[in-house]
Amino acid sequence: MILGGRENWLRAKGGKNESKVSFVELFFDLVFVFSISQLAHTLAEHFTVLGVLEAIMLIFAVWWVWVCTAWVTNWLDPDRMPVRIMLFTLMFAGLILSAAIPEAFGEKAIFFAGAYVFMQVGRSLFTVYALRHASRSNYRNFLRISSWFIFSGIFWIAGALVEGETRLILWLLALIIEYSAPALGFRVPGLGQSTTADWDVSGAHLAERCALFIIICLGEAVLQAGKVFAEQPVTPLIVAVFITAFVGTVALWWIYFQFGHERAAHRIEHDETPGSMARLAFTYAHIAILAGIMLSVVGDEFLFAHPRDPADMHAAAAILGGPVVFLLGNLWFKGVTTGRPPLSHTVGLAGLVLLLLTLPMVMVYQLGILATAVLIVVAIWEFASLSRVVPSARSTSDH
Repeated sequence: MILGGRENWLRAKGGKNESKVSFVELFFDLVFVFSISQLAHTLAEHFTVLGVLEAIMLIFAVWWVWVCTAWVTNWLDPDRMPVRIMLFTLMFAGLILSAAIPEAFGEKAIFFAGAYVFMQVGRSLFTVYALRHASRSNYRNFLRISSWFIFSGIFWIAGALVEGETRLILWLLALIIEYSAPALGFRVPGLGQSTTADWDVSGAHLAERCALFIIICLGEAVLQAGKVFAEQPVTPLIVAVFITAFVGTVALWWIYFQFGHERAAHRIEHDETPGSMARLAFTYAHIAILAGIMLSVVGDEFLFAHPRDPADMHAAAAILGGPVVFLLGNLWFKGVTTGRPPLSHTVGLAGLVLLLLTLPMVMVYQLGILATAVLIVVAIWEFASLSRVVPSARSTSDH
């Protein structure tokens, strides 16, 4: 399609491929399998207060670069060659970023920060160029977005050039700038402010993109459990731990995918301001869902490494923390898209907190079994409450 004598790289609105996730987008997502693996491994090796804080910051960064790309491909057509080349370039930078994760707060800080800033600023400037003759409002939106990423990029690069607490503070400031920008409408002097009405997104496309990313995270959890199991001597206890880890991951999948994904896509597609809901449900709420899965992977490593140890707060932080953060993310996600947070999730959170009362009377593997049992109850409760409700017909909370 030619617009004003120039090729238009946007998705065709109203066409059959408007909401379709392309193969090149799926290919792009595969880079983040490496990111997720690196994040989980790094968090497991440095499961201290400082290690958790650093891991959280890296999770926020990885998620942000991914979700911002997902928003861009909501408008730009990945089947257009320039857009495809842009995604391949981001993939290469993403590999550098992922490889630097274990030493992001150490010797490879400049590689992590440099790759991150390149991806965020480069993608945004490319989108500005792509939209300059196609969509005036979104062209101005991405001028504002580019300005914010350039501003935060100063803190990323400056942080990479210093060490210790200074780096931590500068990178934390960079994340605060980036995560507050959408809520502030990307306000820039001389360019004005974006409004949620400007974000004419495809809810079905964004929902599927996020769902596929969650699949990647859950897949990494399964693969990690299988890898550790393959390296262990086969005993009844290790088999029980492996089954616990697998069933727990299946429960996480069930809780997210059985009802949340389809209802969210339908609600956003029919909302008057889809951009506002998509921002809350996908851009923000999914951070907790992702973090919960990553923490669950760490919890599984605790199960395999110390199954017979008395369960203490350190082990419980991983074994119970993962499901807690995951359910909190789903509460937020489903609450935004249905209007009523599911009661089953609230009760599940209460049950997980009550398991702290069992410390240190239970062993690590027993705590893992109990946490998985709570997730199974939540999944069954929600399924029983909503299985007769057609997701696209009406919005209902389980009770």
